[in-house]
Amino acid sequence: MLIAVMELDKKTMVKPLEPDKILVKMPSLRAVRSFVAAAKYLSFTRAAEALCVTQAAISRQIRELEAQLGVELFKRTGRAVELTEAGNIFYDAAYLSFVNIAQAAERIQRTSSVKPALTICCSTAFSALWLSRRLPDFFAGNPDIDINVVTTGHFLQMEPGVHPDLFINKISDPREGYHSIPLFHDLIYPVCTPAFLRDNPAISSLEGLSDAVLLNLSPYGRAQVAEHVDWNVWFSFFNINLEKRTAADKHLFNANDYNMLIQMVLNHQGVSLGWHHLVAPLVEEGVLVRPVRQEVVFREKRHFLTYLESKADNEILCRFRDWFLGYMNDDSISISPNED
Repeated sequence: MLIAVMELDKKTMVKPLEPDKILVKMPSLRAVRSFVAAAKYLSFTRAAEALCVTQAAISRQIRELEAQLGVELFKRTGRAVELTEAGNIFYDAAYLSFVNIAQAAERIQRTSSVKPALTICCSTAFSALWLSRRLPDFFAGNPDIDINVVTTGHFLQMEPGVHPDLFINKISDPREGYHSIPLFHDLIYPVCTPAFLRDNPAISSLEGLSDAVLLNLSPYGRAQVAEHVDWNVWFSFFNINLEKRTAADKHLFNANDYNMLIQMVLNHQGVSLGWHHLVAPLVEEGVLVRPVRQEVVFREKRHFLTYLESKADNEILCRFRDWFLGYMNDDSISISPNED
């Protein structure tokens, strides 16, 4: 009987687990975090500032990580650093892992929070000039919803782990699992301040406008997801060639940041092309005016409201979608140019 009991105890005894090879081989997360920050900014100093630690701490953590991996992760040339081939490989994997952890933590926090939240992805210009002006109205009618906004110019190459509930851009069905609602066409016309028009009355004609200080949206560094419209393209619809401008003419300023161009316009520094859905409120308020009547409509391209199909019946998403589409209908009327 005693032997039988001993045999039973052996069978029911829990065997010790084998060491988890992945967890055992894992380097210190603190060291990996320091490495990711340094690799992102290519600067130990900026990494230290981002993590609120000393530069010495960053250097020590990275040295320990390199010692554990047995490779150099950075090439150090004076004060500058750049990633080695091994560093690039490790950064891609480590950054993606941290993004996934952060996204999971955010989802957990969002689930446990009092208010449900929607994540909206749009361009910086749409966020600053359209969304920021109207969101107070949404919050007033929907105080139980939080909004997270992610801005980007690269809708086809978003950071790993970013999965917005809604997109507002020019891409129909940007990725699997989303559905798009067509919105409006691009309506584009010149805009300036009333003061600039008073000081430059010649810009009330296309010929005079072509000789004015023009603030131009350039394509550099911007995602090529739709046609690019600049002053050359816009004037070509009226058979005016800007290449005939000479060195004696007023300058043509280029920038790939539309918010910067609009701010320069507001500072009376020139004339910019105005996308109707972005500048219409400023024109309605008289802050900006249209110096000429001419406008161009690009009917072959539309903007879209794109949302997760899995949330098509989600109450929170539906409330924002209905509110947004209501505003779109209100904004669809073209504004007449200033006739002062």
